[in-house]
Amino acid sequence: MTKSETIKEGAPVSWQDTSLGETDQVQLATQIMNIMEQGIILWSADGVCQLHNSRVFDVLELDPSALGIGTSRADFLAAALARGEFDAAQLAEHKRRFNTHVAFQFDRILPSGNIVATYARPMREGGYVVTFTDVTKARKSISELASAKQAAEEAQAKAHTILIEERSRRAEARALTDLDEWLQSCKSLDELFKIVAKFMAFLLPGSSGELYLYSNSRDVLDGACDWGKNSGLSDNVTPDSCWSLRRGRAYEFNPDALCFPCDHIAAGREMGDYVCIPVIAHGDTVGLLHIHFAAKSSRADIKSLGRFATRSAEHISMAIANVKLRDELHSQSIRDPLTGLYNRRYFMEAMRRETAAAVRGGKGYGLISFDADKFKTFNDNHGHEAGDMVLRELADRMRTEMPDNAVCARVGGEEFAVLLPKSDLGESMKQAEKLRKAVEAMEVRTTFGLLPRVTISSGVVSHMGDSTSPSALLKLADEALYVAKSGGRNRVEASKPATR
Repeated sequence: MTKSETIKEGAPVSWQDTSLGETDQVQLATQIMNIMEQGIILWSADGVCQLHNSRVFDVLELDPSALGIGTSRADFLAAALARGEFDAAQLAEHKRRFNTHVAFQFDRILPSGNIVATYARPMREGGYVVTFTDVTKARKSISELASAKQAAEEAQAKAHTILIEERSRRAEARALTDLDEWLQSCKSLDELFKIVAKFMAFLLPGSSGELYLYSNSRDVLDGACDWGKNSGLSDNVTPDSCWSLRRGRAYEFNPDALCFPCDHIAAGREMGDYVCIPVIAHGDTVGLLHIHFAAKSSRADIKSLGRFATRSAEHISMAIANVKLRDELHSQSIRDPLTGLYNRRYFMEAMRRETAAAVRGGKGYGLISFDADKFKTFNDNHGHEAGDMVLRELADRMRTEMPDNAVCARVGGEEFAVLLPKSDLGESMKQAEKLRKAVEAMEVRTTFGLLPRVTISSGVVSHMGDSTSPSALLKLADEALYVAKSGGRNRVEASKPATR
């Protein structure tokens, strides 16, 4: 086929099929190679450049003098080594691969930092066609995509962690809210202790612990409540036996760290991870919360549970302070400050309750009214301080001699009353006589010596479900008391039916 001959339609044609001379064929191949984006070098079987395109100089950032027809592949690779595109070990590997006559590829790092992917493919005649592609932007995009993916994964993990922490915080807040609601509903410390033990076992599963409160003397802490299988509640512990009380802050014991166990830990008890937290309310330390964590708890779990336990201790401390304050105020409102007995207001309320119970079909109750004989003369002769001592001794005798269910009260200066639930007149008379004898045998000593003997006169009455009001019943008892005084004092008189 010549240049003037037409190409028949449908016949496959390549430039090698044309009747071009060798020079023309090389020029045509070079033109085609120059159109391509990659740099291309054709190495002969003996490692000599037979052909290359112009693009190779741009891709490899070479001067035109660095490569030409007839350039040795060994010199070309040595120049690349000198430019720092790869090291000596990599050069030796590249030479070995060229000798194996198999396809391979590697990257070149140019002095400018660009990355060129080099692909070597063997030819049938024994030479190699090597292409060079600038992959800097592609690799950068891949790197940026990988970095973006990693950043997204890290952000997702962080968001997941924050979500878990937020859910945990909300769960803790709800638990503490429930705890607060129950604690604020407590009407006594005993009830509070039961709630604390129940909640701590629920909120800190697998843990065990104890709650201690300072005694009134402030020299020891009394055991209040405990929970868990491995709890070791002591009757009392001393403040200096706990590192948290001595240091004034929470103390976490880690057996694998530089820590020292508290002395209040029971002997023989397994010394695992635990935390001691001072229970502080209104700036005053009122107790100690000790928590022993489960043996398989991780360090992170212990830290988290320790923080939650500290928050729980804050809520418990305020509840304890509130209940104590409420009890103190209530006690002040119903107790006589000198003797510790109930006051007249509380005694009349107790009588109304017993009266209502008797009217509904109860067994009724007995009432004793008494006072100290010639107490005014006693005060005048020995002073009010001695008189106060006598009143306190009388109160002590009432507490020791009267039944446990009796309501003992100081209703006036030297006037006292005792309510005896479920007692008839006969039983009430026996109790009144028992008290009279105990007071008669009583000795009161002061710094000045033994005081004169004190006696009492008592009036007794019973309520058996009739319509008599509490105030009227107390008046009947007082009338019987006056009869006892007029009969010679140091006596017990029962209310006569005629007077009722």
